[in-house]
Amino acid sequence: MAQFFQIHPDNPQGRLISQAADIVAAGGVIVFPTDSAYAIGCRLGEKLAVERIRGLRQLDKHHNFTLMCRDLSELASYAKVDNQMFRLLKNHTPGPYTFIMPATAEVPRRLMHPKRKTIGLRVPDNPIALALIEAVGEPLMSCSLIMPGDEQPLTDPYDIRETLEHQVELIIDGGFCGLEATTVVDLTGDEPELIRQGCGAIDEILG
Repeated sequence: MAQFFQIHPDNPQGRLISQAADIVAAGGVIVFPTDSAYAIGCRLGEKLAVERIRGLRQLDKHHNFTLMCRDLSELASYAKVDNQMFRLLKNHTPGPYTFIMPATAEVPRRLMHPKRKTIGLRVPDNPIALALIEAVGEPLMSCSLIMPGDEQPLTDPYDIRETLEHQVELIIDGGFCGLEATTVVDLTGDEPELIRQGCGAIDEILG
């Protein structure tokens, strides 16, 4: 049975954030709010938890997981970033964007795209997510909480609880945080390429 924490969306309670970080550190799978929609995630190197998320979401081996980082300097530890990329990232982080970039050796191979060796990275603009990443002390491995057969993420914490209370260790109720997943942009080519239109505006990036 999942624990269910109600955490203030603007002023997260430190005690609950610390308990949530302990659950992540122990290998737990958690659901938490972001600046786009709810996400499901776990500790970066937790192989069993990653496989559980793959099963819940019915994801194939080609799915790019996202590393959710606390800031741009942390993001640069896990992706190969040139000057042009850095300027674009600086202008759009934190925010509701996932950027596909070449992964560094810091990223476990099982989290990369098996052929392209890429990883999705983002910095969320959400106090709960950022406090959680800070407390864990490393990026969270995550993906949008879009269940098999659905096109949009689950948005109501009580619906999430009813659906997943026997399949995850923790659900964080951070209130309403949006109906759409992130906008996904591939930065591995000569020009940025839109992969998925989400809640982040794209005109300035592609322009």
